[in-house]
Amino acid sequence: MAIPLIAGAAALALGGSYLGARLNRRRVEDLRGQMPGRLVPLSQGLTHAEWHGPEGGPVLVCVHGLSTPSFVWGPLLPHLTGLGYRVLTYDLYGRGYSDRLTGRQNADFFLRQLQDLLDAEGVSDPFTLMGYSMGGSISAAFTAASSERVSRLILLAPAGLGLALGRFSDIVAKSPLVGDWMMEVLGARKLRGGYGEGDGSDPVADAITNRALDELAVEGTLRAILSAQRGILSDDQSGLHRDIAQSELPVTAIWGAEDTVIPITCRDRLETLNPSARQTTLIEADHRLTYTHAEQVAEAIGPA
Repeated sequence: MAIPLIAGAAALALGGSYLGARLNRRRVEDLRGQMPGRLVPLSQGLTHAEWHGPEGGPVLVCVHGLSTPSFVWGPLLPHLTGLGYRVLTYDLYGRGYSDRLTGRQNADFFLRQLQDLLDAEGVSDPFTLMGYSMGGSISAAFTAASSERVSRLILLAPAGLGLALGRFSDIVAKSPLVGDWMMEVLGARKLRGGYGEGDGSDPVADAITNRALDELAVEGTLRAILSAQRGILSDDQSGLHRDIAQSELPVTAIWGAEDTVIPITCRDRLETLNPSARQTTLIEADHRLTYTHAEQVAEAIGPA
């Protein structure tokens, strides 16, 4: 009798966790009342986008990462606009204020959203493309496919050459059905642990962390994160970086020496694949470099 009782108790506990997770979810439609920028209707759905900086300045398009929407660029934006860039930020589908869509979030999925947005916003001349973390994978894939559209590629701790999201992420990404259920029940808790707790020494970083944690409670966000882990984040982009090197397009890569998500060894891989890429390593920065070391990142990017 003991084993059935224990199993039943475990099932009830997990069922309660699942029900609690569902009850605490919020709909993205209910969060758009205080949204900055605007919603742009694209072929797949609504995309939240916002322009920053001087009109007429050289266009810089920013692509964020796996789980932090476009607000992750906040601390860096004043530096970029101060350098003269006209910056376009947007939320990837499944994140921020953009629509939550079903389907595999592979390279084609994200490239369609980016191409649709460029068309909708009238970005026809070559522009600077900057990707952070998973956004680096998206930016590299777009550049390899459409190098004539990009005047310069900037990669901030880019995925695509190595990744260390942790054991839980590895398990759910490789486990159909069971992994979906695990992400739904335990995903928010596990991902929260990865963000850590702010110690108050960096209020800006703490504020972004808190917003990222709130993001996990939005209906469809966890599903999108898992889909991207199984999609574009499962790609080895070595071949794409070789193609970009052959195009002779200017590439700038910026890394955090203390990054435990994108290992610093990826810098050496990029050096082998694209020796002409200009690389900068921020000694005390980890994976949060866009908002903990915004000034140093901007210095490495340089003026428009």
